[in-house]
Amino acid sequence: MRKEPTWRIPVGILGLLLALAIYGLVIARYAPDLIGNWPTLVQTLVYVALGVVWLLPLRRFLIWMETGRWG
Repeated sequence: MRKEPTWRIPVGILGLLLALAIYGLVIARYAPDLIGNWPTLVQTLVYVALGVVWLLPLRRFLIWMETGRWG
């Protein structure tokens, strides 16, 4: 466990919040235009997938915030 604070954690949290805000705005702006006429169930599945896909790179990002290494 770390004994000293590191700059990576606050910078990482701010970066994560910024990236999620941008991702959410892009999805909210463009997804309805692309899938707005699709059946409701299919739209729901697409939005669930888009809501989960941002989690894929999160593990490596959290490892970087904690250790400074990407792997």
